[in-house]
Amino acid sequence: MRNSAYITFLISGLLLCACAHDDTLFVSVPSSHTHIDFSNDIEEDSLNNIYTFMNIYTGAGVGVGDIDNDGLTDVFMAGNKVSNALYRNRGNLAFEDITEKSGLTSKSWATGVAMIDINQDGWLDIYVCVSGDAAVPQRANLLYINQKDGTFSEEAQKYGLADTSQSTQAAFFDYDKDGDLDMFLIINPVDYTLSSVNKIRSKKVNGESNSTDKLYRNNGDDTFSDVSKEAGILVEGYSLGLGIADINNDSWPDVYISNDFLTNDVLYLNQGDSTFKDASKTLFKHTSFAGMGNDIADFNNDGLMDILVLDMLPEDNQRRKTIVPSSSFDKLQMLTERGYTPQYTRNTLQLNNGNGSFSEIGQFSGIDKTDWSWSVLLADYDNDGNKDAFITNGFRRELGDLDYINYQQQDLSNPFGSETDRKQKKLDAIKDLPSAAVKNYFFKNRGDLKFENVSEAWGIREKSMSNGSAFVDLDNDGDLDLVVNNVNQKADILENKSERKQENNFLGIRLEGKQGNLEGIGTSLTLKTKGNTQYYQHYLSRGYESSIDPKIHFGLGDEKKVDSLIVTWPDGKKQVVTNVDAGQLLSMRYIDAKAGKETSTTTKKTWFTEISQEVGTDYRHIENKFNDFNVQPLVPHMQSKNGPKMSKGDINGDGLDDFYIGGSAGFSGYFFFQKPDGSFTKKPLDQDIASEDMGSLLFDAENDGDLDLYVVSGGSEFQKEDKAYQDRLYLGDGNGGFVKDSVALPEIETSGSVVAASDFDGDGDLDLFVGGRVVPGEYPLPPKSVLLRNDSGKFTDVTTKWCPQLSNLGMVTSALWSDVDGNGRPDLILAGEFMPITILKNTGTEFVDTTQEAGLSKTSGWWNSLVSADFDNDGDLDLIAGNLGTNSRFKATVEEPLCIYANDYDKNGSIDPIMCYYIDGKNYIAHTRDEIIKQIAPMRARFQTYGDYAKVTFSEAFLPEELSAAHVVHAENFESSYFENLGDGTFAVHALPNLAQLAPVNGIGAIDVNKDGNVDVLLVGNNYSGEATIGNHDAGIGLCMLGDGKGGFAPVSLDKSGFFIDGDAKDIKTMLRSDGQTTVLVGINSVPIKAFLLQKP
Repeated sequence: MRNSAYITFLISGLLLCACAHDDTLFVSVPSSHTHIDFSNDIEEDSLNNIYTFMNIYTGAGVGVGDIDNDGLTDVFMAGNKVSNALYRNRGNLAFEDITEKSGLTSKSWATGVAMIDINQDGWLDIYVCVSGDAAVPQRANLLYINQKDGTFSEEAQKYGLADTSQSTQAAFFDYDKDGDLDMFLIINPVDYTLSSVNKIRSKKVNGESNSTDKLYRNNGDDTFSDVSKEAGILVEGYSLGLGIADINNDSWPDVYISNDFLTNDVLYLNQGDSTFKDASKTLFKHTSFAGMGNDIADFNNDGLMDILVLDMLPEDNQRRKTIVPSSSFDKLQMLTERGYTPQYTRNTLQLNNGNGSFSEIGQFSGIDKTDWSWSVLLADYDNDGNKDAFITNGFRRELGDLDYINYQQQDLSNPFGSETDRKQKKLDAIKDLPSAAVKNYFFKNRGDLKFENVSEAWGIREKSMSNGSAFVDLDNDGDLDLVVNNVNQKADILENKSERKQENNFLGIRLEGKQGNLEGIGTSLTLKTKGNTQYYQHYLSRGYESSIDPKIHFGLGDEKKVDSLIVTWPDGKKQVVTNVDAGQLLSMRYIDAKAGKETSTTTKKTWFTEISQEVGTDYRHIENKFNDFNVQPLVPHMQSKNGPKMSKGDINGDGLDDFYIGGSAGFSGYFFFQKPDGSFTKKPLDQDIASEDMGSLLFDAENDGDLDLYVVSGGSEFQKEDKAYQDRLYLGDGNGGFVKDSVALPEIETSGSVVAASDFDGDGDLDLFVGGRVVPGEYPLPPKSVLLRNDSGKFTDVTTKWCPQLSNLGMVTSALWSDVDGNGRPDLILAGEFMPITILKNTGTEFVDTTQEAGLSKTSGWWNSLVSADFDNDGDLDLIAGNLGTNSRFKATVEEPLCIYANDYDKNGSIDPIMCYYIDGKNYIAHTRDEIIKQIAPMRARFQTYGDYAKVTFSEAFLPEELSAAHVVHAENFESSYFENLGDGTFAVHALPNLAQLAPVNGIGAIDVNKDGNVDVLLVGNNYSGEATIGNHDAGIGLCMLGDGKGGFAPVSLDKSGFFIDGDAKDIKTMLRSDGQTTVLVGINSVPIKAFLLQKP
């Protein structure tokens, strides 16, 4: 026996060594070495299946902590149908199963785990959440009290924590700051009271739902009381993820819950008076739809806590097309009207802006698509000073398969036959479904708001069905290992091999708190090194149903010392240590802390101050209701919500800047007249209100010294060539009055976007360019743009003579005149959707397209805005153009463009715009099968199943003659960019900084903000009119960037700039005041104008 045991140990050691030679960051240590052979086995039978227990496949968690105080972290694995298991760490990543001898064998359906010293005796206890379809008494949560001798006693009833609500996870924290640890419990009930978990209905927000989470207050005598209702825990939700953190940096711990199905995620902000309020609708513009696990951490090292929530969007085309259903814009609107926050099927990364708002940037960061995901843990796995992400994946059965849902499941609903036979057939069908085993993910934090998928390089090789996970330094070597709970597969112990590279250092910290909170839960730490500042809040329930090690870990990169470590305990006491050596486990003790200084309540002075109320810009743009997707279901966004746009000028001749803002169809536009004190009075135009105002221009059409108003009619509410699309010219009297000149303009019944004036023919008056935006109902066919020659106040269409190309150039969004080549003649520069930045050179008698010669032919994008200025101080005019940005599912490069092939494929008289984009190097249809069938009904016969549809590339989906007859548009670049004029008629293209790529840029202001002589930039944007599957592009909050006079731009933090725009911003204008200061105006769809005063530097 002794020889046999020795041989077994030797073999396992050799296997471990062999694995260690694999040049990956993590190595999966075999169970023959670890002796952790736990497997959360789940098999269906007549008593345990999806029909008796909806959450049968949602797995279980992991808990890690030193249960015997020997300096080695032990492992607890929760089991569903199998017993929980406790493994004692014996060192060298070898463990001993002590489940039976410790008294932890159980028959309950365990879900979440929290390891916490609940009775504050210095020994870790274990709290286990329980669910399942058993009778209520068998669903009681379990509390195992450490007896300090290797055994545990179950005492949940004694402590008042034997909750039977079918819970998912618990988190311990001091919500009322009374010095002891309370408990938050999330619920995911099986006894659904709804006929469908996704049925549209009003939200339940008064605590009446059985799916409302719970808060237990610690009474201070080893008992807990349910105080949920009195504390404001009232909002329903099918809860899967729980995170605790001080979200708004007010020193009080808040609670984030990610919810499955229709129910919104919840963010309970701690009010500091033992109550909470749900602020999710205020703080988040959208969330994940099927919210799974979540994690809260400062991933970008700015001292603010960010939130990452998982969902179920696959990375590859095949799974995306077979498990992700279509979304309905009408349904989304109905939910919004009932108080729901928009939700989209993808992971969401909420970037904390520090002012009570968040920007969701998951698609920009590259972390939005990880399939059927469960646990996410943000931690520094490579010790470089940035928090990376580990994500678990997989599901026991492919229940999301759309062919199964829409066809096989319907067949199984046949009412004939006995109930027993019907149930058996359903169960057999479930058993025949394949597993949805998927590889787990590692993402390396690049330090620039982006993550890089390094799953394979860091050691992910096999598919799995993984759920709970915990990071922990199991071997005390200074890097974070991982423990993963798998379904029908042995648990993974992933050893981190960072130490073999010896490139990066670390600092470990053990907190020694005061009685009542010995682990220092809720403590915050700020660590500073020469090149970095990191921020950490200490809470243990993380990821999904799991509990991490109480020891805190910081990666330091190549730094050998920590300049300073600031520890702020939950009661506000602080301690600071400096010049700390790396590579050690440092103990920080509460008894060494001192009273912290009072936080200053003085408001920081910012460059911009909002003055909207003070100056009277109280006009609220009202959008008329129109659903473009009922006309063309496959368009990527609406064309009916592109306003409001503004134009400025001294309308009444008093020397002050005034402005006009357009109205949507059915609503008047308004003039705003500036008064000497910088405030405004408003006056409606009250003419032609049936039309939708788009671009406008205040200019002197008659050369009489008074400003006149040209208004471009646009939108998509009317059929093409409707009279409502006729542009309008209103003649000004110099005193603020305007009269329409009905004969001054030729017939222009195109849905337009922009008007720009210049004397392009050199005869001394202002001529016009008018951009066509869209052909209503025929997107993306090119509308007509026109050149209008000013003939003594009457305008003649000279497009055919001067530039016939404009008749079908594309969907123009912005235009400006600039003398690009310095020959004294104004050239025309255009931006548009599916257009390159286009240069039309003025020869004196015609306009010639010199886009290719200018080096811009490969810049086709979804451009929205243009501005020109000398940004590099070299004497010529450069450009900045606002694009879609890269925080979008839509991606495009020159090599892999995004295209639309538009044709009447089904010969029914309507244009069908079929989008395609690249995934893993192959070009696929971008739409779901349901979406394309809604647009082109005969496609149902061509693709009879979702599986068939998922297999074909774009070119395989259509006949050659169908594609050859299509109108094709393409985009190659979605980055908002700076175009450097090289002085020889060519431009160099430079992407703007990452913060400028988080949302579409619709308005650009060029102004010297800090008065250093260099031109700075203000950006505004977003697009709240996306189709329901893709959703709104809404991460923009306004951005101020300082120019360096060399073509470089540096984003200014929000707390310094004060330039905050929360909404669907469409335009920006700067207004000079009588005192020499500047007012910045921002036009926002469906909300009032915002006005900012630029403070004197």
